[in-house]
Amino acid sequence: MNFELNESQEMIAQMVRDFAEKEIKPNRNTWDETEHFPLDVMKKMGDLGLLGIYIPEEYGGSGFGYFEYVTALIELGKVCGGVGLSVAAHNSLCTGHIFYHGSEEQKQKYLPKLASGEWIGAWGLTEPNTGSDAMRMKTTAVKDGDDWIINGAKNWITHGLSGDVAVVLVRTGELLDSNGITAFIIEKGMPGFSAVKIKDKLGVRASETAELIFDNVRVPAENAIGEAGQGFRQAMKVLDGGRISIAALSCGIARGAYEASVQYAKEREQFGKPISQFQAISFKLADMATQVEAAELLTYQAAYAKNNHLPVTKLGAFAKYYASEISVTCGNEAVQIMGGYGYTKEYPAEKYLRDAKLMTIGEGTSEIQKLVISREILK
Repeated sequence: MNFELNESQEMIAQMVRDFAEKEIKPNRNTWDETEHFPLDVMKKMGDLGLLGIYIPEEYGGSGFGYFEYVTALIELGKVCGGVGLSVAAHNSLCTGHIFYHGSEEQKQKYLPKLASGEWIGAWGLTEPNTGSDAMRMKTTAVKDGDDWIINGAKNWITHGLSGDVAVVLVRTGELLDSNGITAFIIEKGMPGFSAVKIKDKLGVRASETAELIFDNVRVPAENAIGEAGQGFRQAMKVLDGGRISIAALSCGIARGAYEASVQYAKEREQFGKPISQFQAISFKLADMATQVEAAELLTYQAAYAKNNHLPVTKLGAFAKYYASEISVTCGNEAVQIMGGYGYTKEYPAEKYLRDAKLMTIGEGTSEIQKLVISREILK
């Protein structure tokens, strides 16, 4: 197996580094402090091809695979977890759902706008009272002639306010029926469709989060993705791929925390020498380096399976579970290594820790990943 980055990965990594250094790093603390979603920066990333990385060129995408996608998210995560999360959600969830499960007409209509960044995408599964227990969702769609009427609410939705289009999972059948959920494409501006921003998050504050509200929203039948009742199975497959993106972002956050710690440990002196020369600190760095390498290998293994159309459920859960947990560990250790400075916003450690925590929650908590893994290994 070749562990070296391919030519496309090298190119994308350098492009993202340069972009992040110029457009993201100087602003990340301000965006974090004000909970500002940098829509203009998202549009610029669309121009670079980062909002349709694995979408084929025929639909306006970059035509790369998951290796390149993972590479881009790692580089973004090293600088800002919030911006990285927005790119991951746009690609893996909304755009990915339409690409993998939409009709040809839906792909032609929506993918070019999403891949270019002209439109920003959202994806709605979670509700105020149903997170992992998705089959108890209360948002419903009832057939009315050739249309569907949607009522209910979705919560914790990335780009819920600024998104131009959202793929939303709603109940069209009986409660607890896995064949009773359907995915619909909802466009911004449809009567009865609104959103409210969720404020005061712990981390990833540059990524917009909102509650979606549906009040008798009339949706044409052609906006349903696939046949009625297929939505839950579609969502599970979308999440399999999405978890790889969260694993990649986790790797980036962890690596960012590790690299910042190495730099600080070399420069900070105590008792007449750099603190990197003390075993207590050097061993922390050794643990962090090992954990980041292991997480990246798990993530690229899952990306390999995705690229080659192999089963990804277990491998994606492996990667997402481990990478998200070690991102928190590395963020915590970075704060510890930097001491009092690590506890201030003058240094990046505390932001890495805050951003990392969501990685253990979003797109399936660590506990859900263990449930998925245990079911897979005990089949």
